Amino acid sequence: MYFEYGEKETGYLKERDKKLGEAIDRIGFVKRRIIPDPFRALVYSIVGQQITGKAADTVFNRLVARAGEIAPERLAELDISEIKACGMSLRKAEYIRKIAEAAVNGTVDFGGLKAKPDREVIDILTTLPGVGIWTAEMLLIFSLARPNVLSFSDFGIRKGLMKLHGIDRLTKEKFDEYRSLYSPYCTTASIYLWEIAKES
Repeated sequence: MYFEYGEKETGYLKERDKKLGEAIDRIGFVKRRIIPDPFRALVYSIVGQQITGKAADTVFNRLVARAGEIAPERLAELDISEIKACGMSLRKAEYIRKIAEAAVNGTVDFGGLKAKPDREVIDILTTLPGVGIWTAEMLLIFSLARPNVLSFSDFGIRKGLMKLHGIDRLTKEKFDEYRSLYSPYCTTASIYLWEIAKES
């Protein structure tokens, strides 16, 4: 599955920011894969912290093979050493085990996240070990497919904005101005800002 957006979102952004509009036309349609199951998405996010996407896929696939499936009950049954043996640090293994336990004992209702507003989802997820604001915001985009996320914590988004508008220093206040400008389609803007950040 991919994050869904179309001419309504891109047309709005083109009207709001001419430079972003030019970039959207130049880059064309961008596909960004999503993982609809929030628990599975969060485990993948923890696995992928500070490693390449290819390495994350390898480790995640090993975890799937060992657990049978990425489900709270299955992961909670594994020893931390078994999780670590899939190719991750002890700290990540502990995070994953504790997140699974939180799901099993009902501390966090992952299935109920879809019905909650963005801010509440962030507040809930950041109570879990290893989950900061950036990780929670990425889950909003890449699992819950929320339409209006522009993360100040994301280096790529900040870099994209700075390149697009020739800014040497991006303050939180200036960033919030762009968030207001792109709302309610900030996520579509994020997708293009990541692409802009990667351009030479």
